[in-house]
Amino acid sequence: MISVEEARGRILAGLRSSGTETVGLSDAWNRVLAAPVAARLTQPPADVSAMDGYAVRAADATEGAWLRVTGSAPAGHPFAGGVGAGEAVRIFTGGLVPEGADGILLQEDAEAAEGRVLVRETVQPGRWIRRAGLDFKAGETLVAPGRRLTARDIGLAAAGNHPWLAVHRRPRIGILATGDEIVLPGEPLPPGGIVSSNAHALAALVRAAGAEPLVLPIARDDLAAIGAAAEAARFCDLLVTTGGASVGEHDLVQQALGPHGFTLDFWKIAMRPGKPLIWGRLGETPLLGLPGNPVSALVCGVIFLWPALAVLSGLPPAPPPLRRAVAGANLPENDRREDYLRARLRQEPDGQWVATAANRQDSSMLRVLAENGALLRRAPHAPPLAAGEPVEVVVLADLGL
Repeated sequence: MISVEEARGRILAGLRSSGTETVGLSDAWNRVLAAPVAARLTQPPADVSAMDGYAVRAADATEGAWLRVTGSAPAGHPFAGGVGAGEAVRIFTGGLVPEGADGILLQEDAEAAEGRVLVRETVQPGRWIRRAGLDFKAGETLVAPGRRLTARDIGLAAAGNHPWLAVHRRPRIGILATGDEIVLPGEPLPPGGIVSSNAHALAALVRAAGAEPLVLPIARDDLAAIGAAAEAARFCDLLVTTGGASVGEHDLVQQALGPHGFTLDFWKIAMRPGKPLIWGRLGETPLLGLPGNPVSALVCGVIFLWPALAVLSGLPPAPPPLRRAVAGANLPENDRREDYLRARLRQEPDGQWVATAANRQDSSMLRVLAENGALLRRAPHAPPLAAGEPVEVVVLADLGL
């Protein structure tokens, strides 16, 4: 068995971004930027008013002074002239500051009467003027590549005059569940059968990571059926299988894929849940074989598939983020396998996070996983741990799971 860290490193080292494409701004949210976005203009392009009021010369706009109003400068309609001695131009938020003006008299500090305006409060030079380039200047990098685009990024790119953005293509992920015993939700359940949950949970994980899942029909425990299903997924950027990854007589994934060009990198890891895990290539297509137990499949999806999806999406390789917490109960000594305990997370009034491992940790119990939103990581050979001591947790909500 190899360690979790080594397994993840070998998986990520064998992956590359799935390519790039150009999309409109309306389709760019949550995509990973593939090329820098540089400003194509200066923003604001000229000095503009930050408030409604009057553009004035500060030297003239002292308390009690009367100024002659010579025109108006609404946003989008610049005043054609300038501001001379003793003059003012009515201006509105976003309006270009006329030549000669160096301050804004707020409308609430002014009193207009018969083409003139009375200054109620002395104007400070530069006050309420947004200088040209205050936000950014033409040529400056606004958004760097390798970033998953937020609504803020989209707005900034639009302000920089970009209608299109180069982004990494969403990875296409084939998901193949195997086993004679599994049926789709809603189908009649035969004797000894179980409802297939793995493919649907993994598809949701894939979507949460910004990739596109393709859930393939269930492949029965038959060499030809598994091989044919895998062949159908060769166009995918990654094929994920569930079940058939161990060494039992009906664990056929490796055997079925051999004639189709499958090469194995590794297949056992020192982890609980999830010891039987396959990594290799089906021709040019990377293949990640997850265990059949539903909790094992989803936990392995978090620890291995999630970072793999990041690399395929154009993001830097990184494990799921760990959050610091303290144990809510005593924990026994761990064995040689890295353990991910399903745990409930709560926050104390002082802000301290507390993670309490569930009493039952069986890898078939999806309800325990669903009701406990954290994975408490225990290192191999970790000594006994007392309640209140520091622990590390993967918070599933942090991943959108």
